[in-house]
Amino acid sequence: MSTPSRKRLMRDFKRLQQDPPAGISGAPYDNNIMLWNAVIFGPDDTPWDGGTFKLTLQFSEDYPNKPPTVRFISRMFHPNIYADGSICLDILQNQWSPIYDVAAILTSIQSLLCDPNPNSPANSEAARLFSENKREYNRKVREVVEQSWTAD
Repeated sequence: MSTPSRKRLMRDFKRLQQDPPAGISGAPYDNNIMLWNAVIFGPDDTPWDGGTFKLTLQFSEDYPNKPPTVRFISRMFHPNIYADGSICLDILQNQWSPIYDVAAILTSIQSLLCDPNPNSPANSEAARLFSENKREYNRKVREVVEQSWTAD
């Protein structure tokens, strides 16, 4: 069965394969176009450098009119990422637009890593350290990066 959302996801997937943005990858999970696995690599020359962070994207039949549910599977320490891996990001909530495709979603999440919004914290400890003690914040981020190498 091919619905508008499934056709759009196939197009998103094809675009992601043909012209992948730097540092991100994603693909449907096991022949299920509505569920994707993705990986975001920590941007170079940042505390996140070298990290490999896994996510899932769950799409509904309302996509692209409604955003997917995006969640980190990898353990994260970030002001805008909840303990369960869900992400506090405006384009995944009230600023969503159908023009965003999977590549745009993943690129936005990747840039959020280095450019958090401590005024809208999902993790208050990470937000506090980011604002008050950058060295300790960066140390905790490095721990998460090192864990990302061994986690499966």
